[in-house]
Amino acid sequence: MELMSHSSTFLLPTIPPSPTYALVVLNQSLPRFAPLLWKHAQLRLCADGGANRVYDDMPLLLPHENAFDVRKRYKPDVIKGDMDSIRKEVLEFYANMGTKIIDESDDQDTTDLHKCVAYICDWAQDLDKSNLCILVAGALGGRFDHEIGNINVLCRFSTVRIILISDDCLIHLLPRTHCHEIHIQPTIEGPHCGLIPIGMPSGSTTTTGLQWDLAETEMKFGGLISTSNIVKGEKITVQSDSDLLWTINIKKL
Repeated sequence: MELMSHSSTFLLPTIPPSPTYALVVLNQSLPRFAPLLWKHAQLRLCADGGANRVYDDMPLLLPHENAFDVRKRYKPDVIKGDMDSIRKEVLEFYANMGTKIIDESDDQDTTDLHKCVAYICDWAQDLDKSNLCILVAGALGGRFDHEIGNINVLCRFSTVRIILISDDCLIHLLPRTHCHEIHIQPTIEGPHCGLIPIGMPSGSTTTTGLQWDLAETEMKFGGLISTSNIVKGEKITVQSDSDLLWTINIKKL
């Protein structure tokens, strides 16, 4: 089975040249490290009301700088969605600065995150998919149905690396088609973590590097799931017969 490696180096000030990052901002409070994610990304999208968050919150994260200068510097490349949340003055501000506006209000069958991920996949057609990583800021917190919708996007685009990020934690999919190595960045994440089956029960999951490792363990809702686990080292290995969600806390530095 092919190996897939994972690392949260995007939370570090300097990053290796690979992978290629794209950033999607959703309509929740920006994490404190949003300027860092913005710097690392080669493409930046706001999903509808996510543009309000960039407009309102970026100056708050950089309080020693002029708010207008911050808003000019942190201009999204694209705003996409059904446009039912973005404020008129925010839309006009970014449109006048050259941001591409894509109104998909005629599509009510997919979420704004789904629309943005589809756009990024089209943008990255010439890239090796294994070299693309989509960071989603503001994906957790707020309404639970929105969170579940965001997790569903992980499953619908299971061949694309997508990481849901909040101020407190991150979540991404571990597809059952691969065995996985997760390289922990101990200065910025951990030790609390979890592995959760998604889409179907896991008949057999095996891990190394956790305080409570799994050994061909069955996991399912209504039975055992591996929440409140703890990373013990800087490399975790996971192999499962079902897709799993990996989550780990982000430290308050």
